[in-house]
Amino acid sequence: MSTTEAGVPAITLTEAELDRYVTHAPTRGLLAGPGLPTDTDLLTFSPLRTHGLRTLADAADGPFRVADELRDRLVIGELLNPAGMARESILLDGGTGELTTAYLFDPSRPRPFAPSLAMLLRFAAVTEELAGLRGRFASLAGRYGPETAAEATRRLLSLFQEGAAGEVPPYWKAAALIRPLALVAGPGTASGLTLDVPARLLDQEFGQGRVVRFEEVDFPATLTHEPTRRFLSETGLPEEAVLFHTDTDVPLPTLREYVTEECADTYAWGELPAHADHLIRLGRLTEGNSLLIDGRTGAVLTFSEPEAALHPLNTDVSTLAFTLWLLHHERTIDEHLGNELTTAAYDQLAAAMLHTLSSVDPTATAPGTDWHYWTDLFQDEAGGLL
Repeated sequence: MSTTEAGVPAITLTEAELDRYVTHAPTRGLLAGPGLPTDTDLLTFSPLRTHGLRTLADAADGPFRVADELRDRLVIGELLNPAGMARESILLDGGTGELTTAYLFDPSRPRPFAPSLAMLLRFAAVTEELAGLRGRFASLAGRYGPETAAEATRRLLSLFQEGAAGEVPPYWKAAALIRPLALVAGPGTASGLTLDVPARLLDQEFGQGRVVRFEEVDFPATLTHEPTRRFLSETGLPEEAVLFHTDTDVPLPTLREYVTEECADTYAWGELPAHADHLIRLGRLTEGNSLLIDGRTGAVLTFSEPEAALHPLNTDVSTLAFTLWLLHHERTIDEHLGNELTTAAYDQLAAAMLHTLSSVDPTATAPGTDWHYWTDLFQDEAGGLL
């Protein structure tokens, strides 16, 4: 095996190394010739460089028996999932050149991934073009909104269908349907927030009359962050979304007011944060979790009532609105597909959702964020958030 440094590092194998394992001629030619990149934005072939060619039977380390028809699949790489998620391995059929994915701790359920290595590299390349709005997606640069996101999905899905005879594997279908949704809202230039959320985007998604817009009388004096006040007044938030319910019955309370008036008898409260009067409760998430805004900065946080603990949630109300829209829209998409994504590839869908959210709001990966509500729930397949 050799690694070359010609622009992008490539992993190549010798004919002798391939002889035992790979008989598919085009695959042999690629591995012995141009080779594979060590990493792309989506996946890594570094296990191939570290371990060389090895069969699934040799690599699997879990309690599950590897089926006879899978034992000779070759472990050549991994999917680069967001931090905290288990990495799924990329498996090569040395006789046909086809690619599947499976977890080494449970390799009994391989999933289709790509018809060939060449096509896999093409799929990864066009997905990276979307992320950078270059190449076949360059004409979308500087454009935002639902129509732009839909056009990006059409282009990406068409490119995948061309290479997969119309049968797009779940991983790439999730990429085509979810990753372009980051284009729904553009950078915040007019709003003073992270995103400029399109007018009526929430109304179109949640329905007329189901989006709450607050009035000045609803705001406590400590909500001094003007872009936040303007967003809540003009754009608003859904009254009810996935796991989120907005406070609409009374003016928005500060955290201190909420604890004192609503749940003083529920928990044995310790000392509240020093800036509790500047934390405004917008509503509730799952039971025992409040959603707060820092009235001075506009930062959005969760407050765990049982633990009296604060955690970052979103950069501001614009990215909160995008997150709630994203969750609702994903459900609409999957229902249209007959729940194909959540049943066939929940973990791959969760990875696409986390990537899309982090591309517009890096809160989950920011220094000092040791726990993140959305990340934790996206990964909870048993809880069925998606």
